[in-house]
Amino acid sequence: MPQGLFAASCHCLSLSDPEDKGAAVRELAAAHADGRVHFDQDYPVRPIGPPGRPERPVLVAAAQVPRRRLGSREGRAALVHAIAHIEFNAINLALDAVYRFRDMPAAYYRDWLSVAVDEFRHFLLLQERLRSLGITYGDLPAHNGLWEMAEKTADSCLLRMALVPRVLEARGLDVTPGMITRLGAAGDDETVAVLEVILAEEIRHVAIGTRWFRHCCKRQGLDPAATFLDLLSTHYATAPRGPFNLDARHAAGFSQSEMDALLAGGGGGFKA
Repeated sequence: MPQGLFAASCHCLSLSDPEDKGAAVRELAAAHADGRVHFDQDYPVRPIGPPGRPERPVLVAAAQVPRRRLGSREGRAALVHAIAHIEFNAINLALDAVYRFRDMPAAYYRDWLSVAVDEFRHFLLLQERLRSLGITYGDLPAHNGLWEMAEKTADSCLLRMALVPRVLEARGLDVTPGMITRLGAAGDDETVAVLEVILAEEIRHVAIGTRWFRHCCKRQGLDPAATFLDLLSTHYATAPRGPFNLDARHAAGFSQSEMDALLAGGGGGFKA
């Protein structure tokens, strides 16, 4: 593996096999923690493109992903597969946050490498659960919404921190408790246990996004709450819909003014 942080993160991004990628991520995070990688600022930043990923799953429009009816084994497998794809994409998102944005404090890179390590561990938990349900990652189609947002935010760390962890990943905080309840009612305690681990750890990931979003705002002299709500108005036609996991969002750093605006939303714009 390259000894420069940005070359090494680019190498990890390029790997297509999930387990090879995850092993390389763990190696890079350990090397970074031990001071065995340097900041190779002269390593080129390439225009964002598709990251390394296996040939399967086939990527389709979100509407074409199989419906996840949790009363059947097949439906639960489809749900777990969809979440596994999100977690695999999240490895690449964390790596791209390291590779692409070069003018951040050292703690930023430590944070996002730790997220990549967590996301790989989540992927392994879900892959194990898929196997017990009779399929493996790649057996079903998936959509590419998370990475498409990475492409749209490639030119701005502030925009990336606002719209990926604080919008897309924060939605996971909102919807996962309902999944856990329905899976528990279906008797799928094994998947419940995996999702409980993921939910608890994703709060920290969204909090990392919040921390560095606010850092970017401070550097540019911007009010974080007003800026976040303005970005929502600019990039989304309608407000995110509740119910919101208020405890998790507050733990992840959402301010009361942000949550008040989200709760009062509905597509008519946001004000701090």
